[in-house]
Amino acid sequence: MPLKTTLFKICLFTLALALVSYKWAEDDFSKLIVSRLQEYRKIFPQEKAFLHIDKPYYVAGDTLWFGAYLAEGSVHFADSASRVLYVDLIEKRTGKNISLKRVKLDGGYGSGEIKLDDALPVGAYTIRAYTNWMRNFPEDYFFHKDVYVFNNETNNPETSTSALDVQFFPEGGQLVTGLSTRVGFKAIDESGLGADVTGFVLDQKNDTIVALKSEHLGMGRFPLQPVAGQIYTAYLRKKSGPYQRFVFPVVKPEGFTMMVNNLTTTDKMRILVYANFPDNVEKDVNIVAHTRGLVAFAAKGKVSKKGLQINIPTSSLPDGITQLTLFDSQNKPVSERLIFVDHGERLHLKINKNQDSYNPREKTEIEIMATDTAGKPVETILSVAVTDGGQIAQQPYDQNIISYLLLSSDLKGHIEQPAYYFDTTKTDRKIKLDILMMTQGWRRFDWADVLQENHSAPTRFVEQGFSVQGEVKKGNKKLAEKVILSVFLTNDSINTFLTTETGESGRFSLDNLIFDDSLNVRLQGMNTKNSAGLNIILAPFDPPKFTVLKIPFYPITVDAVRMSEYLKRAEEYLEIERKIRASREKLLREVTIRGKRAEERDSRKLYSRADASIKVTPQMTGGANTVLDMLQGRVAGVSVMGSGPNARVSIRGGRNEPTFLLDGMPVDKELITSLSVFDVESIDVLKGASAAIYGSRGGGGVISILTKRGNSNYDYSKDVTLGVTVAKIAGFDTPKKFYEPRYDLKRPEDARPDYRTTIHWAPMLRTGKDGKVKFSYFNTDASTNVNIRVEALTTWGVPGSAETVYSVR
Repeated sequence: MPLKTTLFKICLFTLALALVSYKWAEDDFSKLIVSRLQEYRKIFPQEKAFLHIDKPYYVAGDTLWFGAYLAEGSVHFADSASRVLYVDLIEKRTGKNISLKRVKLDGGYGSGEIKLDDALPVGAYTIRAYTNWMRNFPEDYFFHKDVYVFNNETNNPETSTSALDVQFFPEGGQLVTGLSTRVGFKAIDESGLGADVTGFVLDQKNDTIVALKSEHLGMGRFPLQPVAGQIYTAYLRKKSGPYQRFVFPVVKPEGFTMMVNNLTTTDKMRILVYANFPDNVEKDVNIVAHTRGLVAFAAKGKVSKKGLQINIPTSSLPDGITQLTLFDSQNKPVSERLIFVDHGERLHLKINKNQDSYNPREKTEIEIMATDTAGKPVETILSVAVTDGGQIAQQPYDQNIISYLLLSSDLKGHIEQPAYYFDTTKTDRKIKLDILMMTQGWRRFDWADVLQENHSAPTRFVEQGFSVQGEVKKGNKKLAEKVILSVFLTNDSINTFLTTETGESGRFSLDNLIFDDSLNVRLQGMNTKNSAGLNIILAPFDPPKFTVLKIPFYPITVDAVRMSEYLKRAEEYLEIERKIRASREKLLREVTIRGKRAEERDSRKLYSRADASIKVTPQMTGGANTVLDMLQGRVAGVSVMGSGPNARVSIRGGRNEPTFLLDGMPVDKELITSLSVFDVESIDVLKGASAAIYGSRGGGGVISILTKRGNSNYDYSKDVTLGVTVAKIAGFDTPKKFYEPRYDLKRPEDARPDYRTTIHWAPMLRTGKDGKVKFSYFNTDASTNVNIRVEALTTWGVPGSAETVYSVR
C-alpha cells in the first residue's frame, strides 16, 4: 500500500515528463479545477456500501442473509466513519418498504438478516443499503440489488417480445459536421435488459450510411463522419423481429469532438481532439482527468486544423473509471469521455477443499488463502456463502464487490453482468468494457456542482450511533426562549438520565446513542413555569423514498426443472419448520409451573431497604404542587421548609441537604421540584448508616424518588401526560446465528430431511497473518453440486472475490 500511494503522488510528475504535443497546465484554471475538486471532496466525501447476500432468489418464509461492507468513495478504504448502515427491502411494484434493519458497523464491516414473511407477495424486490450521510445525495448513490421472491405456485411470467428501446451516444458527447467520430449505442428490451440487435443508419436520401450490429448485451459502436445539413435516421430490430425507427442525434454545425484509444497499448492512452469552427482559428483547450474525484492530470493545448493529439501514461493511474473532460477557452466543459484503467489490483482469494467430492451429510473442511498481487499473505475480513447448486442457479457474471466498487457504483443506470468485465478468461472484455464506457453516463461528480464557488452545508451528518431529535413548542406556537429537557433512557441494559437544551427555534437533538434492539425514551421540560404546556414532538425515522420503475422485472436465469426442484424442496423444508414451531408453542402452553415467584430486585436501588418509604396515591397528589410537598410531614426526622425550588430539606436537623436521586441517578433539587407529582411512584428516605452506601454523598441522607416511567414494567404506550413525551426508538438489530446441523452428533432435530438451499453462511471471517482462515460444515441430503462464493475487502481498499464448485454424490 505505501508503494502504491507513493506512485500515485508522483503520478503528476511522471505525466508531465511524458507530454509532447501539449504542456502541463500550470495556469489559474488548472489550479482552480484542483482546488474545487479538493474542496468538493472535503465538503461532500463519498461513501459506498456493498451487500453480499447468500442467494439471488428466495421463497416466502425464507431468510435473506447478508454481509455488509462500507468503503470510502475515492480510495475504497474500509470506512470507519459511519457506524450505522440501514438495510431495507423494497417491493419494486409498489415501492413499499417491507423491512428495515439497522446494522452495526465495526470498522466498515457488519452483517444481518431479513426474515421473509410467509405471506410475502410473490414478485420483484430491491434490497438497499445506505448510511445517514449518503442521504445527502440522490438515491442512485445507495447500494441496490434486485432479488425475486417465489412461492410453490409461482409460474414464470410471460413477457412480450416487441418492445425495444435504442439510444445513441456520440463519443465525447456530440456529433459535429465534418469531424470523424465513433457512436456508441445501447438497445434494451421490455425487461430493461440488453437486447441483441442489427440494423442500419440512413441519410435523408435513404442511402445506407453504416450497418449496425450489437457486440455485447445490446451494446455496440460504429464510425461516422457527419455531413453538413444531413438528418440521420436509425432502423434496428431484434432477431426475426420487425425493424423499428429510432431518432438519431442531431448534427451540430460547429464544436469539438474527443476520441480516446485506451486499448492499443497497456501503458498509455491516446486522446484525439478535433474542432470545427467558421473562423478556422486555433482553439485553446484544457483537458482534466480525475478518478473518483482525485485529480489524475490537467493539461492545456491548442487545437489546430489537424487536431490535437495527447499521449498519457496510465501505469500510475488507479484502477477504475477515469473521467476525461475537455474545457474550451471560456473554461466551459464541452466534451467528456470515460475510460477504464485496469491494472489487476485485486485481492487474490484461493478456496482450498479437503477433497474433491463428498457424500451427503459428510463434513466439509474449507481453507481460504488471501494474498496480494505479489503473492504475500493478507489479513482481511471476508464473507462466505455456500449454496446448493441443484436448487439455486448462480446468475451469470453477477455483481461482486470488485465490479461494484470499481465499476457499477460510479456509473449511471443498471449494469448487466458486471463481473464479465473482470473475468480474465474473457479476451474481449476490455473492448466490451470500453463500449460500456461510451454508453453509460457519469454520476458521482458533476462539474456544475464541483465548480460552484459556494456549497450549501450537508443537511445530514455522519452517524456514530442513533439520534433522538425533535421540536418543542408552546402549544402549537414556536418557543420564545430555549428550554432545558430532562431525558430518561432505559432498556434491559441502560438506565440513564441526561439533559439537553433546545435551540432558539425549539429544535433539539441527542446524538450518537449506541444500543441494541430498542430504547425507551422519556422527555420532560424543566422550565419552572408552565412546563405542562410544552408540546414535545419527536421526529420519527423517515426512510428515503424509493423510485418505482414501470419496467417488468424478472431478474433470474434458471431452467424450469431446477426451479421446480427448488420450490418443491423449499416448501417441504418450510412446512417442517412450521410444524416444529407449532409443536414448541403447544408444549409451552401445556407446561404448568408451580412455586413462589422470586421478587425481582429494582435495578434503580443500590440499597436493599429504605428507612422510610412513601407509596404515592391519588389522594396525596391532589393537594401537592411538588414532590417535596408530598414528603413534608410524612416521614419522621425529615423537615421541609418553604416551597418549590426555594424549599430547604434536612434529615434529622443536618446542616447539609440530602442527596436527591431520580430513578437511581443523582440530580439536583431543581429537577426534583420540576417533576410532575403525577409521575412519581414512590419516595424512599435513607438516614444515617443506611445512606452510607452512597459514600460522602450520603452524609446528609438520601431522598430517592422513583417514577412510574422509570419502572421496567411501565407501559409507555398508555401514558399521556401534558409536557411529557414518551417513545420507543429502534436500535441496532442483533444478527441471528445461522443454524447448521451437526451430523457428527446424534440430535433429534437432525433426523428430519435436510435440503437447505443455503448450506453455510459466514459473513465476517478474518484471515490470520498467514492469510488463511479455516471453517467447516456438513453437507445436506442432496446429491448435487455445491457453490462456494467469497467476497472480501481489505482495510486499505483492495477488493477480492472468488468462487468454486464441488460435488456431493
